[in-house]
Amino acid sequence: MIKARSIPKLRAATVTSVAVFCAVLLLAGCSIGPNYHRPDAPTPAAWKAEGPWRPGDPRDQIPKGEWWKIFGDADLNALESQAVSANFTVQASIAKLDQARALARISTAALFPQVSVGGFAGASRVSGNRPQNVAPFTALTQGNFIIPFSVSWEPDLYGRIHRGIEAAQAAYQASGADLENVGLATSSELAGDYFSLREIDAEIGVLKGTVESFEKGMDLVQQRFNGGVASGLDIAQEQTLLDATRAQAILLGQQRVQFEDAIATLTGQPASNFKVVVKPMPATLPAIPVGLPSDLLERRPDVAENERLMASANEQIGIAQSAYYPGVNLSGGAGLNSVSLTNLATLPSAVWAVGATISETLLTGGARRAQVEFAQAGYKITIANYRGSVLTAFQEVEDNLAGLAVLDETSKAQAAAVADAQKALDIATNRYKGGLVSYLDVVTAQQTLLSNQRLAVQLEGQRLTASVLLVKALGGGWDSASLAALHVDYPAKQALQP
Repeated sequence: MIKARSIPKLRAATVTSVAVFCAVLLLAGCSIGPNYHRPDAPTPAAWKAEGPWRPGDPRDQIPKGEWWKIFGDADLNALESQAVSANFTVQASIAKLDQARALARISTAALFPQVSVGGFAGASRVSGNRPQNVAPFTALTQGNFIIPFSVSWEPDLYGRIHRGIEAAQAAYQASGADLENVGLATSSELAGDYFSLREIDAEIGVLKGTVESFEKGMDLVQQRFNGGVASGLDIAQEQTLLDATRAQAILLGQQRVQFEDAIATLTGQPASNFKVVVKPMPATLPAIPVGLPSDLLERRPDVAENERLMASANEQIGIAQSAYYPGVNLSGGAGLNSVSLTNLATLPSAVWAVGATISETLLTGGARRAQVEFAQAGYKITIANYRGSVLTAFQEVEDNLAGLAVLDETSKAQAAAVADAQKALDIATNRYKGGLVSYLDVVTAQQTLLSNQRLAVQLEGQRLTASVLLVKALGGGWDSASLAALHVDYPAKQALQP
């Protein structure tokens, strides 16, 4: 039973606790540390490279997520779909994203009270020979049953917890951008390997067609040799060229296998069980809208990742600065305590306690200042990384724009060179048949035509690969606005979760 004179003390303690609680709530609105603003990055007003093949429409023409569909190749679409679902590098990045989401959820838990419950049951015997001041000197055996509940809550003074939440949220979004960047790198590598394989197929086709042409030439020389018109040297020269062309086709077959195996790995399949059927290269290149340089800041996932890491690092400064201020922890406990189970659940067995702890570290040997400086230096690192990634993005776009423009002009010139080489071969063959030139002129014209045909095919393959690299440099149709969906809320019902 509580005595009457103890009631004022109890009221005073309660009033003090309420006063402390109200003061904590008022202080909880404060926020220490700098607010985040994205730093400027050097951004040109327009692209340096220009070309008639490049429309000025915005990024809406590049399919969101499935950018490879712009090439209109059903086989490439199927392979890319397999890579999205089965590539192990992408799967690892998905797991990292799940980890980042879990860490963000952990950070929000600090907003809510931590509640625990326990139980204890035991018995003890006190010695009858114990030293004591009051008789009788008898032994005593008694039970002890306790069911305690405890509550602890740290109010968010100076915004430290909220800054931790924002830092975790930004890191979560950075992981989302990293996943997009890994997916873009994987899909662009797959597309590059695929078009390289198609280029090799086309080049092998040129070599096979040339072999057939050389075989016909060999028949012509043999007939002229049998007629006493041609010499054995003519046969040897043609046979040498024929055998060398067959050897080149065999070597290209080995390169094809290597690209095929690389595609198998990217799609998560064993190379031994994987085949890509022969198919012609696309006849035309897709129109790739590049937009303005300023758009690139929102379209590149690697730039977005560095920007989100920068935001997370900024929050760490405020967290470090909050260590200069006192911390408050509110705690309370209640439960039941009795020597017997029979009366454990009765009102006299109830116990409770409330309290508040305020602590302030006076001396740390400069550790707090060093932690703030560490956080500030880390933020500067992320700024440099962000600005560096922006410059790299501009460089990659400019390189591929210029490369495509050069390849476009070179391809046109090379097509004319192939036509000229074919004319030269026709003339040399007719003059040889008329006995006006030696067969060496025909062999030379054949070699020139083959070299120009192979170079023409290689240029078309390079144009396709450069188109892939340009789409990758532009971000693959991705937009950083999608990161807004990567956000962990902290509703009140979370406080009731274990």
